[in-house]
Amino acid sequence: MDLPQIRLENVTVTVENRDVLKDVSLTLNEHRIGIIGANGAGKSTLSRLINGLVLPSRGTVFIDELSTAKHAKQIRRDVGFVFQNPANQIIMPLVADDIAFGLKNLGINANERDARVRATLEELNICHLADRESHTLSGGEQQMVALAAVIAMQPRTIVFDEPTTMLDLRNRLAFQKEISRLPQRAIVITHDLEILEDFDRVLVVTNGQISFDGSPDPAIAHYTQWSRA
Repeated sequence: MDLPQIRLENVTVTVENRDVLKDVSLTLNEHRIGIIGANGAGKSTLSRLINGLVLPSRGTVFIDELSTAKHAKQIRRDVGFVFQNPANQIIMPLVADDIAFGLKNLGINANERDARVRATLEELNICHLADRESHTLSGGEQQMVALAAVIAMQPRTIVFDEPTTMLDLRNRLAFQKEISRLPQRAIVITHDLEILEDFDRVLVVTNGQISFDGSPDPAIAHYTQWSRA
C-alpha cells in the first residue's frame, strides 16, 4: 500500500490561552508509529491534528500535499480514527449496518457497500458479528467493530487513540495482533508500552513538545526515566 507522507510544519495549538502543542515539526513516513507521554502532555491533540479533528492555531499539517485546514473532508477519507471508547463510535443498531454507515454517506452504491462490509468482516475474522445488535457486544467486540467501520472506508492511515485502555488482557492481545497485521499505516497513542515493541518509530510528547523521537527501546527508556524523575 502506498502510504501518504504526513508533515507538521511549526505547528502550535492554543486552547484557552495555553499552548497544548508548541512549535512541533515532524515528517512521518513509517508504517508503525507510536505516540506516548503523560496525561495532558499533548499526545491526543497531536493525533487529532493528523486528520483535521483539530486544526493548528499556527503552522500547517499536510497529508501528502493536502493541508488539513483546507482539505479536512478529503483527508478524513484517507486518515481513519479509532477512538478510545468504541461505544462512542458505533452508531447503528446492527453491526453490519454500522460498518456500512460511513460508506453510505460517501454515496457508495448498495452492492459495493455490501461487498466492502463482507470483505472487512472476513479480514478481521468477525463475520459471526454481522447480524448482532451493537449494544450486546463485549468491549473487545465493540473495538473490532469500530476498527471494521474504519477499514471499510479504505483509508491509508489509521490513528488509534489509546485503543486497549478498556480491554482485558485477552482482548488487548487480540487487538494488538490486528494492528500488527494491517496494511495501512497505524499511528497509536498509548500507555500500553508493550504494544510498541516492534514499531518503526516512537514519539515521546512532554509538555506539548516532542522530547524524544526514535526507535521503541530508547523512546520507552526515555519516557520511563522522565516519569520517575
